[in-house]
Amino acid sequence: MKKLTLVMGNKNYSSWSLRPWLALKATGADFTEIVIPLDRPETEAAIAAHSGAGRVPVLHHAERTIWESLAICEYLAELFPGAGLWPEDRDARATARSVSCEMHADFTALRENMPMDIRNSYPGKGMTSEVAGDIRRIQEIWNHCRKKFGSGGEFLFGGFTIADAMFAPVVMRFRTYGVDLSQTCRKYADTVWAMPETQAWVEAARQEPFAMTRYEIKD
Repeated sequence: MKKLTLVMGNKNYSSWSLRPWLALKATGADFTEIVIPLDRPETEAAIAAHSGAGRVPVLHHAERTIWESLAICEYLAELFPGAGLWPEDRDARATARSVSCEMHADFTALRENMPMDIRNSYPGKGMTSEVAGDIRRIQEIWNHCRKKFGSGGEFLFGGFTIADAMFAPVVMRFRTYGVDLSQTCRKYADTVWAMPETQAWVEAARQEPFAMTRYEIKD
């Protein structure tokens, strides 16, 4: 296996970096991490050295450069077919892809009003009617997937898949902002939170020496 290198942003804030990192961890493959602190004078040049898109995450594999979270996850699913990053069942796989794409493209209000900030706690902050609508839709997705496809395990489609990686930053947000969840959704969120991989990411986020003040919510 050629060397894999994942270029990421700050672990405390970079929800897009968390997604492919979890997917890559699920493959069991060895890889190198490069963390580029965001919102600093040197950030633009540092990212440009890895991708012309000007954003992280970026995956380097041999001579290939793959950028954008969902594209990286799809690439990993092809590279490691035995990792089960998509469900085997066609109906489940179609739904997993659909909800992953919905997470990728939607929920703007949640992203803007409840940015990922793992090491802080803002219970009750960021809630607007638009955010409440996003939260309702996310719980609909989680409840549907757990009920229809989740009998084989504790994740949305039983075993861990890309869909869980895509929603993992939402789990972080719900904890930071103290969002009330249904019993099924709370159990699912707790499952994602308790993963050893998640806890490793959380611990690294808490140890980071740099902060992004635009994501810090002031009283």
